[in-house]
Amino acid sequence: MIVTWHGHSCFAVKDKVVVVMDPHDGKSIGIKQPVVKADIVLVSHDHFDHNCTRIVKGDFLVIKEPGERTEKEVSITGIQAFHDTEQGGKRGKDVIFKFEIGGVMFCHCGDLGHLPTKEQLDRIGKVDVLFIPVGGVFTINAAEAHRLIKSIAPKVAIPMHYRLGGLSLSIQTIDEFERLSPAEKVIHVGNEVEFQLEDLPRHTEFWIFSL
Repeated sequence: MIVTWHGHSCFAVKDKVVVVMDPHDGKSIGIKQPVVKADIVLVSHDHFDHNCTRIVKGDFLVIKEPGERTEKEVSITGIQAFHDTEQGGKRGKDVIFKFEIGGVMFCHCGDLGHLPTKEQLDRIGKVDVLFIPVGGVFTINAAEAHRLIKSIAPKVAIPMHYRLGGLSLSIQTIDEFERLSPAEKVIHVGNEVEFQLEDLPRHTEFWIFSL
């Protein structure tokens, strides 16, 4: 199992199949364009920095809708959420995608703009690896991200959608999220991490990827 960060909210999970989440074109947001091939592409919402499927290589299936389905032996649940605190009134809808590959349960929150309801949390359920926005402004912020992580209790929480060198979006850096995280649980990793389910910690660690 390999997880690779392609900047912003774009990750690829590779096992027998490759799932890519929220691809961007790079130049529109000031960072490098992902070079990635996929079997399945999950798009949380149709904003330009999350839906650039044209840059993805391969014969892939695009999934944007909520609901439950199994594709290419990957079980996927899309949970309807919103890009703001006004039921989508400001920025529209967002789909939280939960999917299982190789026995590992992943959850990608997209541009989640509010703390989920109990019903949404119940649908999310057990999560091993959580991809969560932390940059505020257009999504939940660092403190809200920590509240959600506590509610879900994943084995690994991976922050995304924050400002870093070159990024042209006016969102917050990773600093506040890292400050609020227990120092002994923060693991700075490279651009790519390989692991199996049995390698994951019993209690939540915070993996901060680098480009």
